[in-house]
Amino acid sequence: MIVFICSLELVVDPWIDGLWLALKEVFLLQKEKEGMSSDVDAVSSSFSAAPHVVHELNLSSEVQNLKLEDGGVRNSDVLTQKLVDINLVGSVGDTEPSLVHSVPPVSQSALNIPALPPEYIEVQFQDTHGENPHLSSLISEGTTFEVPVTKAVQLTSEDAIKTALLLELDIADTVFDYQPGDAFCVICPNNVNEVEELLQILGLSEKGDYFVCVKVKQGTKKKGATHPQHIPERSTLKFILTWCLELRAIPKKAFLRALVECTSDAGEKRRLQELCSRQGASDYTRFIRESNVCLLDLLHAFPSCKPSLNLLIEHLPKLQARSYSVSSSNLYQPGKLWFVFNIVEFPACPTRAVSWKGVCTGWLAELVAPLLHPNKNTLDTKGGKPSAEKICIFARPNNTFHLPEDPSVPFMMVGPGTGISPFIGFLQHRQKLREEHTDWEFGETWLFFGCRHQHRDYLFKEELKCFLENGTLTHLKVCFSRDSSTAEVAPPKYVQDAIRLYAKEVARVLLKERGYFYVCGDKKHMADGVSDAVVDIISMEMEVDKLEAMKVLAMLREAKRYLQDVWS
Repeated sequence: MIVFICSLELVVDPWIDGLWLALKEVFLLQKEKEGMSSDVDAVSSSFSAAPHVVHELNLSSEVQNLKLEDGGVRNSDVLTQKLVDINLVGSVGDTEPSLVHSVPPVSQSALNIPALPPEYIEVQFQDTHGENPHLSSLISEGTTFEVPVTKAVQLTSEDAIKTALLLELDIADTVFDYQPGDAFCVICPNNVNEVEELLQILGLSEKGDYFVCVKVKQGTKKKGATHPQHIPERSTLKFILTWCLELRAIPKKAFLRALVECTSDAGEKRRLQELCSRQGASDYTRFIRESNVCLLDLLHAFPSCKPSLNLLIEHLPKLQARSYSVSSSNLYQPGKLWFVFNIVEFPACPTRAVSWKGVCTGWLAELVAPLLHPNKNTLDTKGGKPSAEKICIFARPNNTFHLPEDPSVPFMMVGPGTGISPFIGFLQHRQKLREEHTDWEFGETWLFFGCRHQHRDYLFKEELKCFLENGTLTHLKVCFSRDSSTAEVAPPKYVQDAIRLYAKEVARVLLKERGYFYVCGDKKHMADGVSDAVVDIISMEMEVDKLEAMKVLAMLREAKRYLQDVWS
């Protein structure tokens, strides 16, 4: 221990002496800029007295901060991060932290930052001759099918908060098969403008159409380094950035740490170090994760950061295909597949000057715009309908979220918003079975649906009316969360509220008649509330405490009679 302290004195004391000299030089420069007194001490006093300065230059406290944390962590990064550039002193009114700006204690802390991840990818540019691999080569989950989009319908009004679209795919010429309740995946590209913007920032705009060869770097220190499976061994740079890498991925701390080494501005470098450090954990959560910051956002915020292409390939994850629930029945309309989605919107925010649409939903909306808004510019050369765009899909079968095998078993469906999607397929299938098997016994069917406004986003309103009239749907309970009501007793706003109003019926179907209960939609804001409501109903109707009711619900889940298809 004595040796260690002496060693610190040998290193730190001369460093502190040098720091005093450097600070005096800075103060003299500050004096010359602001026309202040030639007395360095006076300059120092005026600095410390200024109320708006974020980084207070209290030298004794700064020296006090020069300590090894966690009982003596021997990390050179901890000491070097205390070389705080005087340029990081905050400007007037800059008292709140942001993506690019920190405040005490983070701005004055010694930082524990992750070890620098070793590079392991090597990228070689070749020529512009050849063909990119087929999209099917990017998928290992199963057979892909390229199918045309034959119909697009906007299900919501123009003044609805969210825009919901229904797309119809023609699968007649394929062996693609599905059951109501199944899901499938769409292979989608990154936004073309974002790809071009990234190429420009990287200084590779003229290289976009060049083929690149991606290999594992010889002599890399990364253990078990292998060629990323989602990156073709040979394809154009644009192909990799468009179809292979998730450009919108939230950067992990290891990526931020690697970006530090690509950043030339000292202030930007320090802030990136803070965001990947243990001391900056809350800033990382707030300004990176919760703000959905992506690589492009970072490159705009830290313009001196110029990462290499191999770094992006090493740290950006695979661009995942997007999953959607089937909204139709192959029995009801053979050779056709429907699916429904909201166009996801990311509004502009302090870290992003313009709004964004979801990677896949934005692309699909743009792709089917000619079908939604046909005009003279979208007609084919013969003046007919717009030519059908094709998309690549593959199956993602759901082995449990299906109709009961016994049609006489009753079931309840809960699906607000686009959560109604699989239940349209359920009801189409049930209607066709009723038409083909008039001698069968069919159990009752319930649907709890909810949306914001009755006249703006009531999806499949006419179809549900028909299902009710022909007896396919026995009970339809609808609630509107944003519509005002003049009724003496306020109607339920959310599906979980509506379910509680029919507690005895829910208990009868689930507990006495051994029926099924299906939930589809948002997990956090709906599905959890629905399960809480069912627990309360079980507790009340069975006259047991809440813990026992939760056990009953767990048994229903295990028996595959309480089923969820939910997303975050």
